[in-house]
Amino acid sequence: MKRSLLIHHLEEQGCFFSREGAKHSIYKNPVNGKKSTIPRHTEIINILAQKICKDLGIPSP
Repeated sequence: MKRSLLIHHLEEQGCFFSREGAKHSIYKNPVNGKKSTIPRHTEIINILAQKICKDLGIPSP
């Protein structure tokens, strides 16, 4: 999955960009206070995308 598509899905679900790390972007879900890191690769494997969504408490894309 493309990183841009995953970020678009996260933002559609109400998550927002929190801050940049050294090699990751950190997104937060304001509803439940959970956060997750998204690596800055152009391609993110589907299993990792599902784990990120699970960590944030939102449905998988």
